[in-house]
Amino acid sequence: MERTARQPASSLTTKTSCGAPLKPACGSPLTADATGTPPLLETPVASLLQEALAYQRDLFERSILFWDTLRRRADNMIAHERAGKPPLLDFDYEMVLDARRFESPANYALLRISRIGDACFEACVDLSKPPVVIIDPRAGHGPGIGGFKRDSEVGMAMHEGHVVYFVTFFPEPCPGQTLSVVLDALRRFVEEVAKRHPGAPPILYGNCQAGWAITLLSADCKGLVGTAVLNGSPLSYWAVASDVNPMRLAAGLVGGAWIAHLLADLGDGRFDGAWLVANFENLKLEAVFEKYASLFTHIDSERERFLEFERWWGGFYFLSREEILAIVENLFIGNKLEEGRFPICKGGCAADLRRISNPLVIFASYGDNITPPQQALGWIPAVYKDTDDLEAAGQRIVYLTNPHAGHLGIFVSAKVARLEHRAILESLEEIESLAPGLYEMKIDNPSGSPDCRKPQYSVRFERRKIEDLPKIGPSDAFERVRRASEANAALYATFFSPVVRSFANPWGATLLEWLHPMRMSRYLFATSFAPWMRGLAEMAEIIEKSRTPLSPNSMFMAWERQAIEQTAEAIEDARRLRDSLEEAAFTRLYGAPAAPSARPS
Repeated sequence: MERTARQPASSLTTKTSCGAPLKPACGSPLTADATGTPPLLETPVASLLQEALAYQRDLFERSILFWDTLRRRADNMIAHERAGKPPLLDFDYEMVLDARRFESPANYALLRISRIGDACFEACVDLSKPPVVIIDPRAGHGPGIGGFKRDSEVGMAMHEGHVVYFVTFFPEPCPGQTLSVVLDALRRFVEEVAKRHPGAPPILYGNCQAGWAITLLSADCKGLVGTAVLNGSPLSYWAVASDVNPMRLAAGLVGGAWIAHLLADLGDGRFDGAWLVANFENLKLEAVFEKYASLFTHIDSERERFLEFERWWGGFYFLSREEILAIVENLFIGNKLEEGRFPICKGGCAADLRRISNPLVIFASYGDNITPPQQALGWIPAVYKDTDDLEAAGQRIVYLTNPHAGHLGIFVSAKVARLEHRAILESLEEIESLAPGLYEMKIDNPSGSPDCRKPQYSVRFERRKIEDLPKIGPSDAFERVRRASEANAALYATFFSPVVRSFANPWGATLLEWLHPMRMSRYLFATSFAPWMRGLAEMAEIIEKSRTPLSPNSMFMAWERQAIEQTAEAIEDARRLRDSLEEAAFTRLYGAPAAPSARPS
């Protein structure tokens, strides 16, 4: 087949004798593509060069502003460290109880939210409503995700007139701190709130790890607490399909809980939460790339939002050796919570989820790959054999699902806070008046606006059957993981842990802390570490004064977006290949990890 020779640039635009450019014939390669982006051959040379230069200028300016944003993030991180990592709440508060001063100290404290900026909360509080106690997850990050902006769980509870208490925690665990000590502290917090508001059992809000913490608390404090809201909480860690949450395989692939024990020993008895945050990022690598790509592309509008979130995401807290081992051995590997074998006191007593009498609201999302709905709901058919059993126990369980929100979106999304969380708070009386049974909470919102109020949107509770929930019984593969973990942990604790502890010291632990990739990738851009970043900051300040963003309709911007999309797809393909290889390796070592699961009807 003959191919047309490439024409020189000067002949790309053909003119008639009267000087008017000829239009390309229909179907000619000179026509615009399906996306509407003008092709190279249709653009006059002068215009093309002008647009190319404009794109180069914009690219240079965005690059300077992008790296300056990373500098600001690093400076914020170090300033937060030097300030003692206080909770990142966008609300004024006062401390009510400090568990570090308890007889058995824990690094927790109870705060009372007092003001929203310049607005005095006392003027709009409704004392007839029960108080709300919000507990943030202690899973590597610091506290504040439930209230680090106005449209949050804290903000919605205050907007609805509830007195709000917030359970915070400090960067370092107390010496000898265990999960039972933490539960004792939480119990005292709830008792204090109940004493301050007699006749109104407090509503407990638990995010992620804090969700199963208040589940243990509800099982132990019968009649003391009101409705418990569990947001993205993994109560049944094994109940998930093989293609939904690859993180559940990690313990088996590394040989069990011994690796957490080793990291805690190297940290001189402290487990660095940065390891948990790294696991979250490794779970979906393309999301990490897209976060930075979005910042680069929309640098003029995304900087402050990025920095606000990164202040929380980059604040890494520690757990004690005893805490992390109890969590890994009993929940992530042992799966003992739903089996009623999770120890909650020094005497060896275990939590029995059947003892929970206060209503439970379970909020999960199908877009959550850290705590899918199967993990949030799978414990129900494991604890109650059928619907009749649940009703005979006098329990009311309500679940609510979101089709798209990611794990963090359940806690921080403004749309979720303004609709789902507000709907939960506005429906508390209806939930508590429900007859015993299992219900799905449905929100009908014809307008689609998250800011509408009743009766613009309505809530209904549809009865469901436990028999219809996806049920995954004990898996032989995970039982093998448990046995291997127990054997490896005993071997490490007996022969290797004493040696590692003999070499561990605060100096070495601090060195490992600051050499962690999650910290290094941030503080390397700080002005205190890299003084030349001050020059970049000055350049960014000059650019901001005269900045004129390039139109997003530019063909070069379209090509840039296309390149970003292709790169993200390549990373996602590589991540999917990694996940499938991990599934194959796990199956080869332990057998098939789980049976297929289905959505609850």
